[in-house]
Amino acid sequence: MDVIEVPDPGDPRLADYFRLRDVNLRKSIEAEHGLFMAEGDKVIRRALAAGFAPRSLLLTRRRLEALADLAAAVDAPVYVVGDAAVERLTGFDVHRGALASFHRRPLPEPGDVLSGARRVVVLEDVLDHTNVGAIFRSAAGLGVDAILLAPRCADPLYRRSVKVSMGAVFAQPYSRLADWHGGLEELRGRGFRLLALTPAAGAVPLAEALARDAEAPVALMLGSEGDGLSSRWLDQADAGVGIPMAGREVDSLNVTAAAAIACYELTRPAGGAD
Repeated sequence: MDVIEVPDPGDPRLADYFRLRDVNLRKSIEAEHGLFMAEGDKVIRRALAAGFAPRSLLLTRRRLEALADLAAAVDAPVYVVGDAAVERLTGFDVHRGALASFHRRPLPEPGDVLSGARRVVVLEDVLDHTNVGAIFRSAAGLGVDAILLAPRCADPLYRRSVKVSMGAVFAQPYSRLADWHGGLEELRGRGFRLLALTPAAGAVPLAEALARDAEAPVALMLGSEGDGLSSRWLDQADAGVGIPMAGREVDSLNVTAAAAIACYELTRPAGGAD
């Protein structure tokens, strides 16, 4: 364990941790250097357990003793920084006392994660990192085989996504489509039924749609937070499906709540049949 006290938050060795709340800057830094950030000891341990290689670990001085076993488990420099300095460095109060920078791995091709998959979630332009993290947590926890992301969808390995998912992004197989316009063709070519989750009045209840052909592989498409699925993807779907509402002036759920319910229905035995 190589523990290094770093008094100056401007020290270049801490560059991976600079201004973590600046989304545009972090996208640039993380893409350029092929890294992602994990926050909190539980999430860091899950990244290590998933086989991601650490670049470094950053601990606050007050948490060093409590997290000594974590520091010992990291085969990379362990930087120790005072509480005030770490807040100046990162731009927020690191109250869990631990951050880690990890090397990214090349994403698998869509065909690789679809091989053998039966239940797949496809996200079109879900742009909020919190929502992506929550959807990954539901998908991983309920047993979805794979997630496919449209080209503009938010990064599951962005710090906020990782944090909200509690590290579920490390366990959930996923890939990113290179082409939005024709991106659904690979799913159709592999025999997947394309179901579009929509609040439209004519949508078939999801459980009912799944029960109609319980043996077929299913790709469930979810759209952006505001506009939902694009007209192109809706037109390519085999059916529009929905989650029935009880009324009370609520016509739909937000995308994370809808995704959780949909993942539950999607992964029930025999397509949700009793």
